[in-house]
This record gives sequence, structure tokens and C-alpha cells, in this order.
Amino acid sequence: MIIVTGATGKLGRRTIERLLDRFPADHLGVSVRDPRKAQDLADRGVRVRQGDFDDPASLVHSFEGAEQLLLVSLDRTGEECVTGHRAAIDAAVKAKVGRILYTSQMGAAHDSRFQACRDHARTEDLLRATGLPWTALRNGFYTASALLFLESARHTGDIALPADGPVAWTGHDDLAEATAAILADEGRFEGPTPPLTGAAALDFDAVAEIATRATGRPFTRAVVPDDAFRDLALAHGAPAPIADLMLSIFAAARNGEFTATDPTLAELIGREPATFHTLLEHAWAA
Repeated sequence: MIIVTGATGKLGRRTIERLLDRFPADHLGVSVRDPRKAQDLADRGVRVRQGDFDDPASLVHSFEGAEQLLLVSLDRTGEECVTGHRAAIDAAVKAKVGRILYTSQMGAAHDSRFQACRDHARTEDLLRATGLPWTALRNGFYTASALLFLESARHTGDIALPADGPVAWTGHDDLAEATAAILADEGRFEGPTPPLTGAAALDFDAVAEIATRATGRPFTRAVVPDDAFRDLALAHGAPAPIADLMLSIFAAARNGEFTATDPTLAELIGREPATFHTLLEHAWAA
């Protein structure tokens, strides 16, 4: 059985749908904090069990019988994130899971400027220490994050953000399809995968040009000093840790941590990944 955590989230939900294209429903299970949100999956024959990262015993139960476990990384940062991942990994060991696949990120490293990448590196260390077979999916940076940064510019045409560097923005749908392909070919990757990315790394200067072509309206890129960006984020209600986290993305991009592109994602899904232009058009048409 393949068990997926976070199956009501953006990546987990897409992945379980792609797995249902490949496996019978009774071969799949999900571990979710609120089973009511996965009722439609239960209705289709997927095993649904309650699993809470803050309740390790519930995770052992929800992971029971897993030949493979897809551990979707938590939407937390720092020690809170790593503690939750440790609880899940310990539960997987107790449940005698056959293999753990973890949604890591390109640029995962202990010395990354981006807190989440440091959390991913620590989690990969925990996986390595289990002695179990494991795979770290080094996912490209989600295009959805770039679109969030562009939300105000969508209406004004002014992309006012800190100095950045090229990022291999990558779509959730392509990553979910690749994840399902890796789960279907158990053992294809031991340890970290190559970067699972789109074909191009783009900075926000290039994004401004793409937005202009996609909409037929002019978009301009202006560099905002880090301190001014942080102050603006705080003024708009962002907690200080979130403002600092956002800034760290730009610091890591300037450091070249997200520039790598690799053909592995295209090979896994059998086509070129969706371009930033396509994903922006789709999102802004909604």
C-alpha cells in the first residue's frame, strides 16, 4: 500500500489523483489531520485515516501497512517543522514502512539562506539515519510562490520586490505527476533525486517580460531594498517571522541556490514541464 500525508493540500491532493490513474483505490491510503476533508477519497475506495503530526501515535496507526510512504513536508519552518517531520519519520519506523519518500526542495542545504531549505536538509539527515530505504524529492521552487509575489503587480503592472536571482519555477501538477511516477517505480532513486525542475530559471526581470507578453499590458520591475520590503510586509499585517522568511527567499535566489535546471522532471512525466508563461496565463485566467 502507498500512503500519502497531506493529501488535502496542493501537492498531496494532486499526487493522490495521479496515483489513482495508476493504482486501484484499495492500494492507496491517506493520512490527514481532518478525515472529513478526504471523504470523497474514502467514497472512491481510498483508505482514509486520521494522522496528526502533533500526535505520533495517530501517525503510527495511519501509516500501518505502508510499503511506501509519501511524506509531504509540513507548512512550518524551523524547529517546529523539523520536530513534526521527526515525529512522522519515527512513526514510519515503528509502523515498519518499506520506503519513505519526502518532498524536499532544490537547494536543500544546511548553509542555505532560505530557512525552509535548511529544514529540508535536517529532515534528509533524519531519513538517512533511519536505515530505511528513502528518497528525497528535490522539487523545483513552486511557481505558486512567484504568483503570490505577483498578486499586487497583477493589477498595477509594478513588480516591486527585493533584488533576486534566477529561479527554476516549477508547477505543482508536473511535480505531482512525477511523484506518482516515482512511487510507481519503487526504488528508482535512492537518497536525493536530481533537481525536479522546469526547463528555465527566471528572475523577476524575465517574469516582467513574460507577464507583459501574456497579458498585452506593460509590467515593470523595480528593486525594493530589503529593509523597505520587510517594513511594507509588516505594515500589511505579515508577522515578523513570515516577513523574514519571504526575504530569505530573495537572499537565497541572489546566492544562486535555485538556478539549477535538470531534464529529470521531463523524463518522468514524458513531456516538457509547463512553462512559467503557461502557468501564469492559467492562474490569471481563473
